[in-house]
Amino acid sequence: MRIKKAVIPAAGLGTRVLPATKAMPKEMIPIVDKPAIQYIVEEAVRSGITDILIVISRGKSIIEDHFDRMPELEKHLEAGGKDDFLKDVVDIAQMANISFVRQQQQLGLGHAILQAKNFVGNEPFAVLYGDDVIIGDDPCIGQLCRAYETYGKGTVCIKEVSKEDIKKYSSLKVNHLKDNIYEISDMVEKPKTDDEIYSYFSILGRCILPPEIFNVLENTPFGAGNELQLTDAMKTLAQHDGFIGVDFTGTRYDMGNKLGILKASVEVALSRDDLKDEFLEYLSSLDLLKV
Repeated sequence: MRIKKAVIPAAGLGTRVLPATKAMPKEMIPIVDKPAIQYIVEEAVRSGITDILIVISRGKSIIEDHFDRMPELEKHLEAGGKDDFLKDVVDIAQMANISFVRQQQQLGLGHAILQAKNFVGNEPFAVLYGDDVIIGDDPCIGQLCRAYETYGKGTVCIKEVSKEDIKKYSSLKVNHLKDNIYEISDMVEKPKTDDEIYSYFSILGRCILPPEIFNVLENTPFGAGNELQLTDAMKTLAQHDGFIGVDFTGTRYDMGNKLGILKASVEVALSRDDLKDEFLEYLSSLDLLKV
């Protein structure tokens, strides 16, 4: 079954990058000349997804404005003959059918996903975390969509993380199937002890979920941080039906992390033909080895 719907949870407060996020959502922090969330939406669109729900919270209406038309700006650009800029701003509003819902209380990622129940209906759907920008030639969520079409099970993108980082994420019990594909039979969110660590594979930023996840979430107790954890609900499904893990290709940038934001800006700038030469010249002028 083709995946046509995606949910982007973007209601978090962004406390790790304060004070930048005091008045501006972290999802709107730019990577060169586009906000982070636009990269995420473009990834979904490149993967064949046509309907996107963005879960926001109070104070994040600027995200809605970004994906809306702006006639005054369009008229100004058209009058000035700035056709390239005009196309860019119009295309943003026409990439997909984008809608919004508010999460009135920030009670965890699982709670955010529950806000999408009516939007999703009875079909599998993609989840692209609003904190994570993943850039590569093959869109990450597209890799998961193909795996779902092959195996028909909930699917997550995975990477091995360090021993120090595993307790910040989740630990997965995996069995290698082939190439970069793994079967997942169990998982634990933010393991507290070494005994709880199944492997150093962790879920990072993307998943395909069956509609059964909503019933499981509604019957899942609050977990780590006194929040409704999506991983706890996925654990229930994994133990019953199994999940598929895709060791994805592409570079992940954590946009809820100051260093992640810096890395994204530098590496994207260096990948662009219109910027890389001048930017490299500038970096060379800094004599970075002396810093």
